[in-house]
Amino acid sequence: MFRNFYTIKKLNCFRIMLKDLLTSAAVQEFIQNAIRQKKDELQVSSALTKKYSFEERAAIMDYMALVPKFREKFGTGGQKSKEFLLCDKLALEQSTAQDIGRYKAELWPCGPGAGTTVHDLCCGMGGDSFYLPSHLHITGVDMDTDRLAMYAYNCQALRGESNTLQADVRNIPESERADYFTIDPARRAADGENQRDYGNLTPTFAEVLEIAKRYRGGMAKLPPGYPTGEIPKDTEIVYIGGHSDCRECLVLFGELAKAPGTVRAVMVDKAGKQVAQWSAERDEAREVRDEAEQRLFEENFQREGRDRVYRTASSKSDLPLGEISKYISEPAAVLVRSRLFGTAAQAADPTAHLISEGIAYVASDTPLPAPGFTCFEVIDHTELSTGAVRSMLSAHGIGKLTLKLRGVKLDPDAEIRRLGAKGKESATLFYTRAYGEKVAILARLEVPKH
Repeated sequence: MFRNFYTIKKLNCFRIMLKDLLTSAAVQEFIQNAIRQKKDELQVSSALTKKYSFEERAAIMDYMALVPKFREKFGTGGQKSKEFLLCDKLALEQSTAQDIGRYKAELWPCGPGAGTTVHDLCCGMGGDSFYLPSHLHITGVDMDTDRLAMYAYNCQALRGESNTLQADVRNIPESERADYFTIDPARRAADGENQRDYGNLTPTFAEVLEIAKRYRGGMAKLPPGYPTGEIPKDTEIVYIGGHSDCRECLVLFGELAKAPGTVRAVMVDKAGKQVAQWSAERDEAREVRDEAEQRLFEENFQREGRDRVYRTASSKSDLPLGEISKYISEPAAVLVRSRLFGTAAQAADPTAHLISEGIAYVASDTPLPAPGFTCFEVIDHTELSTGAVRSMLSAHGIGKLTLKLRGVKLDPDAEIRRLGAKGKESATLFYTRAYGEKVAILARLEVPKH
């Protein structure tokens, strides 16, 4: 017990020391020179030994590993940049990146009658404040003094102003009220791992709804898989991501909800500019899942790479079931997450349909358009057995393969080696299901026409 107490006390002292250490001119100059000279870990450690204690060296080296990451995430420059932000690994992981932040900045009201004060609730290191319009006066609100110190330092560096308030976001004094709010509820477990139980967000979403009543408008950043059936109909839901991901479910309240009762899927580029968007009225049939289906949906999206065996659609999809057609398409992640891929597909081609319920591969008679869909022209298909697949590959002279999996579990690299294709042509091989049965579909990427 005494040992644990001593460790906690030591950690708290170390955090205070860490802030002063990392923001010192001497340390930042050292880090900048080490990055420019491309010093390796051993060289950095040796150079630090001359001036700093073991704990200080460890802190500086840990921080150095984060510098290129936060410069990339927030667009503060490459190796020649001299911009520093204050953060730790967890704060950096939780923070909103520049592309999403710049897009969200365009959603705030401006002009006559618009409010000017904003509370960044659960502000963390400040990612949701960095890119807000300059006419807004922002205050970071948090209970954690270390996070507030990060927020103040970073906003001063990037915005030229820093205002903080140490308070429970659920009980901000009346005298400190603002016009608008933005909030990113904590979604980490105590040990720093991803919090998958969305009922344990801090504050809970029910508490966020109460908080929203005290402001003219605002936005809440939720995990992309948050059950939309719990979100009130007088809000606007926006799913935001890039070409290959969906990183945020944004709920807009009050004056920020320009189209209440709708859901949008927005794809942005690296600079935060909107590439494409799709929208529709909210449909309860698309939103409601039973508990088992919701768990399956979330477990799949937590996986990465080869472990992401399929992307599930809603069991009550907009799309009918049908046969394998001339084209097969992968919807963009923001379309899958928003459950708008069916609406978008049929708007482009009325023949669009699923080949197996619950798996978001869309078949169609004509190519579905980019960037919402990555479209492939079907060459052939067969039952999923080693002999049948090998024969299909041989018949079409296929030797170079990309293997995509949804609804089938196996190691793609091991499967490609096992098939031993020897032809000169290249193609994409889909292992999936048609009407629930395992099937192999051979296809070539359709180059979008501009």
